[in-house]
Amino acid sequence: MEGRHEAYIAMVLCLLTVASAAWAQLPVGTWIKRPSATPPMMMIIEPAGPGIKITYRMLGPDGKAMNQAVVTVVTALDGKEAPMMIDGKDSGQTMATLRTDANHATTIIKMQGKDFGKSTTELSADGKTMKVENDFSVANPSVGKQIEYWDKK
Repeated sequence: MEGRHEAYIAMVLCLLTVASAAWAQLPVGTWIKRPSATPPMMMIIEPAGPGIKITYRMLGPDGKAMNQAVVTVVTALDGKEAPMMIDGKDSGQTMATLRTDANHATTIIKMQGKDFGKSTTELSADGKTMKVENDFSVANPSVGKQIEYWDKK
């Protein structure tokens, strides 16, 4: 059970890194992470009040969304901390996403109130690709920086 919990936390941390994916253009829709060292994922961005709701789902080998460890975050994109929920329960993690301009945002990720990492996101001019640069060196220097790409479905 402990290994499963650690896998969920790792997935959540990866997912949080793309939370900065929403800003002025509000790239509402479904996004698929390109193959990488982390598990395949899908992100759904939808309007929620003055901000957005982001739902992350792991993808199975068949490319279909799995019904376990569904992660949701609702953010106003104002830089204030928002709780991360896993399967509807508070995970003890927060993210603070700030839209910095029409195509860029930054996210500060905390775990149990302590800084864990930072992500910067850039939406392509055509609105079809997100580039996410993650830096988790605060929590784990050996992880360092990573880059992910997400494509709009």
